[in-house]
Amino acid sequence: MALRRRTVGVLIAAGLSVAALAPPSGAADRGRAVPLRVATYNIHAGAGPDGVFGLDRQEAALRALDADVIGLQEVDSHWGARSQWRDLAAELAERLDMRVSFAPLYSLDPVDADGPRREYGVAVLSRYRILGAWNHEITRLSTQVPDPVPAPAPGFAEVVLRVRGLPVHVYVTHLDYRPDPSVRAAQVADTRRIMAEDRGHKILLGDLNAPPDAPELAPLWRELADAGPGAPTFPAQAPVKRIDFVAVSRTGPGAVRVRGAAVAETLASDHRPVVADLELRR
Repeated sequence: MALRRRTVGVLIAAGLSVAALAPPSGAADRGRAVPLRVATYNIHAGAGPDGVFGLDRQEAALRALDADVIGLQEVDSHWGARSQWRDLAAELAERLDMRVSFAPLYSLDPVDADGPRREYGVAVLSRYRILGAWNHEITRLSTQVPDPVPAPAPGFAEVVLRVRGLPVHVYVTHLDYRPDPSVRAAQVADTRRIMAEDRGHKILLGDLNAPPDAPELAPLWRELADAGPGAPTFPAQAPVKRIDFVAVSRTGPGAVRVRGAAVAETLASDHRPVVADLELRR
């Protein structure tokens, strides 16, 4: 069953494969640790590197990850012909039997007066109950207006999940793609401010459009640990850049342990997904 909430405001990696990772959270808890498998995937509006729309192959790639929680970027909802006017987040959630929360970055008037709004953004798919969902504003440079200037805009998703009795904050983001790092630097500052308002276990999933050692990303690593692995994720056909990340809270009672991570070798999108096995402490 899919849950939809909107509020404005497969493998190469470090010698690992998805099969080599620890069992997903269906396995019995060990002591007081709660296992959780998460993934992040830029789905390129449903198209592969060949430019051909194919949600079937993306469903297969996501199913193979066997993740409990998935962050998606570049998600269309009735956006246009490139994605056959379909609601990709809702459809993938239904196919995978997961709950969904979609956070539009852009929400435009429909083509027909009685049609759905044309939306594009990020999404969270979850096997666990979604207790709350928010669509936060961060600094953005719009692609929908001429001569844009940096300004707050939605598209930074947050959900609170109930994972075996534990509340877990999951955030999904897609940072600016332009060579100038100034907008990304502002987005990182906004991200840290928003995340600092929350307590407990925190997981950030997203396409950061910069390598882990980029100066504009450095402030993120003060509170968060990069789950890795070191393998590149973009472009999918012959990746040379690692710009897709799973990051987790690293200190305090909300610290999250990383047990392993991998990059899936798939051409279902122009990015490769990252999957990580985590442990939450009660």
